[in-house]
Amino acid sequence: MAIKLFGYKIGKDEELPNIASFVPPKEDDGSVAVSGGGVYGIYTDLEGTIRNDADLIKRYRDMAIQPECDTAIEDIVNESIVFGEGDYPVQIILDKLEQPESVKKKIRDEYYQIMKLLDFNNQGYDIFRRWYVDGRLYYHMMIDEKNPRQGLKEVRYIDPRKIRKVKEFKKAKPQIGNQPVVPEMNEYFVYSSKGFNNDANQGIKIAPDSICYVHSGITDKDGKMVISHLHKAIKTLNQLRMLEDATVIYRISRAPERRIFYIDVGNLPKMKAEQYLREIMQKYKNKLVYDAQTGEIRDDRRYQTMLEDFWLPRREGGKGTEITTLQGGQNLGEIEDVLYFQKKLYKSLNVPVSRLESDNGFSLGRASEITRDELKFSKFIQRLRLRFSHLFDRLLETQLLLKGICTRAEWNMIKEEISYDFINDMHFAELKQTEIMKERLGILSDVDNYVGKYFSTAWVRKNVLRQTEDDIEQINKEMEEESAEEDSNPSDVPEIPQPEVGPRPQELVINVKKEEKERFVPDTDQVELAKSMTKFFDTLAEQAKGDK
Repeated sequence: MAIKLFGYKIGKDEELPNIASFVPPKEDDGSVAVSGGGVYGIYTDLEGTIRNDADLIKRYRDMAIQPECDTAIEDIVNESIVFGEGDYPVQIILDKLEQPESVKKKIRDEYYQIMKLLDFNNQGYDIFRRWYVDGRLYYHMMIDEKNPRQGLKEVRYIDPRKIRKVKEFKKAKPQIGNQPVVPEMNEYFVYSSKGFNNDANQGIKIAPDSICYVHSGITDKDGKMVISHLHKAIKTLNQLRMLEDATVIYRISRAPERRIFYIDVGNLPKMKAEQYLREIMQKYKNKLVYDAQTGEIRDDRRYQTMLEDFWLPRREGGKGTEITTLQGGQNLGEIEDVLYFQKKLYKSLNVPVSRLESDNGFSLGRASEITRDELKFSKFIQRLRLRFSHLFDRLLETQLLLKGICTRAEWNMIKEEISYDFINDMHFAELKQTEIMKERLGILSDVDNYVGKYFSTAWVRKNVLRQTEDDIEQINKEMEEESAEEDSNPSDVPEIPQPEVGPRPQELVINVKKEEKERFVPDTDQVELAKSMTKFFDTLAEQAKGDK
């Protein structure tokens, strides 16, 4: 496996099959497609596109500063990255990886080394927020060129406005039938310290193996530019801003009550009537303004605004001089239109509208009572986590290849078996799993009477408990181990003494007879006595017979 870093090649190239195709590769990473064969051709195509990307990122960052948008982003990032006690918020899972335990230990150690390079315990929240807002994330993977076997030495963040991925296509090959063959492609990155807004013709070419690039996975309608998850909220946020500004202006202009002075000018000509009206205005009106720059008091009576009183002339024949009041605006406290666009902004960012209302308290109820919006929000968070985990895949791949733990072909085989576990802070997910298990155990208790008659044990485990083949095998193995441990280590349970109960009458007689038999000991005196008694009873029996 060869790694190219600033034009240097480390290792040997792997022989990859060169297969021609008439279908162009999918460019969903926002890279710029240029044609090779000329020095100026690259930058001619780069100038406009890269400037648009920089402006788009700037707009995203401006949106993230707005209070409503910032609150929604905080909810998303807080749900995605949860910090536990003394452990990384993201753990690597190698249960599906069919490799020796020694290999798993090496992979796990290198993963923890990457987390240290990212300082994820301290910077994990900022890293995820930066990726979510900008829609892309660039890191420079720095190694020791003299000793690349030591792995990554530093991972340095790159401003996405100063770097761009480029795909350069070589000269086209002959056609296959009527379809042209897609030419070979060369990928690299172009970096400019000044950015690509004003000067797009200056930059350095960087090998793709030295850059870790992770994007949002969302492109525009043409599929040529990577956009952020905030892109669909641009219009809604602009409408909310304009409506809030218009609401404030309307409140200021219509809130105060103003007086209307009807001045009787009689039959004076127009010019004299206006002069007379201005004299009356200056006589009864005094407007002094403090100038903060000079510290002086300035008279601004010659300027009249909509917030001031109105002076109107009135001809002879009508009413005389009159002063009335112009009421202020009505229904100034209605802001349903503002609330509508706030809810629309939250919906565009996939955040439940219920989180916008501050008076709604946090309740830990049953999982069945959780709203559909919260369930959709949890699935959205899972998709964000899955996309963000590509950062760990890219860094872990480079680390394992540098240290020789695996090759690129081996990594392509095992990367699908490596997953990442984010700490889950959504309480309803735990409640949901608990209630599902309760329901399954309740069904199991009802079906248990019919096992062996209508249902088999295997069918119950697969369809009622929803256990997979791996789960059944693992559970059976654990039960066998537990039974073996119980047989090898019997528990010494002391016998509980039973209360003494008096024997029944029959048992008493039997016991007495047994005791008499046990106590009988043959003796000569006793034998002679028995014989004499026997003779005595015999003589008595004979006398009784003679009397008869």
